[in-house]
Amino acid sequence: MNSLSCFKAYDIRGKLGEELNEQIAYSIGRAYARVIKPATVAVGGDIRHSSESLKLALTLGLLTEGVDVLDLGMTGTEEIYFAAQHLAIDGAIEVTASHNPIDYNGMKLVKAQSRPISGDSGLFAIRDETARLQSELFSPSALATLTLQSKTLAANEKWHSGNASYQKSSILKPYIKHLLSYITPVNIQPLKLVVNSGNGAAGHVVDALEQAFVEHAIPIHFVKIHHQPDGSFPNGIPNPLLIENRQATSDAVRQHQANFGIAWDGDFDRCFLFDEQGHFIEGYYIVGLLAAAFLKKEPGAKIIHDPRLYWNTEAVCRQYNGKAICSKTGHAFIKERMRKEDAVYGGEMSAHHYFRDFSYCDSGMIPWLLVAELLSLSGKKLSQLVQQMIADYPSSGELNFNIANPLQVISKLAERYAQEAAEIDDIDGLSMKFADWRFNLRVSNTENVVRLNVETNADIKLMEQKTAELKSLLTEPE
Repeated sequence: MNSLSCFKAYDIRGKLGEELNEQIAYSIGRAYARVIKPATVAVGGDIRHSSESLKLALTLGLLTEGVDVLDLGMTGTEEIYFAAQHLAIDGAIEVTASHNPIDYNGMKLVKAQSRPISGDSGLFAIRDETARLQSELFSPSALATLTLQSKTLAANEKWHSGNASYQKSSILKPYIKHLLSYITPVNIQPLKLVVNSGNGAAGHVVDALEQAFVEHAIPIHFVKIHHQPDGSFPNGIPNPLLIENRQATSDAVRQHQANFGIAWDGDFDRCFLFDEQGHFIEGYYIVGLLAAAFLKKEPGAKIIHDPRLYWNTEAVCRQYNGKAICSKTGHAFIKERMRKEDAVYGGEMSAHHYFRDFSYCDSGMIPWLLVAELLSLSGKKLSQLVQQMIADYPSSGELNFNIANPLQVISKLAERYAQEAAEIDDIDGLSMKFADWRFNLRVSNTENVVRLNVETNADIKLMEQKTAELKSLLTEPE
């Protein structure tokens, strides 16, 4: 029996064939229905070649359990989040592996009102029910039926299966209208923006926004690169956290003399920004920028941040009388904490940005729209808006290490710095704080790597020194 290692702490991701296939997707659909007990669920999928077949198998599992399904077609994850809230349905599922390698896929699941489903709120119950179903299935005839029904779904706009219905649908128009509600059109000054969809799912939203800009006389002009969706990813997996994936956006910003550049991951729930010189801006400082923007409008509001890097976010909150609250890393954990605190905004340094008015969910489109308005209102360049934050709190950016025994190595580092540390916490991995620097070291929930982040208080040389020191300790032979 498959060990269902594709079930992670807050989503589903696995290697195709080995950890995830159509049989498992079908069982996940049935298990989701049994655990969550929805009447209607929306489904969507990213541009990966395997997403459509996995989505159809998932859909058949839902239909088998009597759940009505709205198929939104090719979508980004945030369109699924929006659908759950806007359509007032009982849940939604996006088939996506985001920025994972090309031979992976997965799912992100929510309940009514786009409430996240994590290990603590139903995901592991779905895993266990999926395992039970997998132990009962599949006979050759069942597999043949599943394949035939998937083809039937693909060929029809509507379909009925027993007491459940299937219908292809779209929420693109109301979704675009909602995105535009975050800015005031008359505030926007003429801007030229480079947009890099990475051949992922973002392109159709960019095109729809472009049309909306014309209709609302919003003077934003796009320069589009790697725009067409292509599941073979001819320009590499869309993951701008990788340095080698940033050059195309950076070059285009300089070539076209753009005001700034935007690049997305595959399901565009994260956006990455480049200043007018083509320099990549760490997501950490965009968190500070957006936190300040919200606190100016709502003094005293709560801002959620992750534990990897946060000194700058805390400083911004102090400056604008806000309250900074630390949450465990991961979209499900951030969303749950935001709801609990009724926070106006939450941000992770990995470029996930969460908004109270977007059902406390993350969006890769709202952040750059807000930044476009900030530039227009301030009259400043993007580099000018973040330069003081970068100087005050220099950071290493996230560094990844493949380590055979990560918990053992983390324990060794904890012992190494225990006497020097002013503060130690384990809210997410190992965080150690000293007089003028701090670091966080954690094992990824989505990849087999250990992630390191280092920051200092206005001392870039110290940051570089401590980063090099930690890298050496992490890579020395065991």
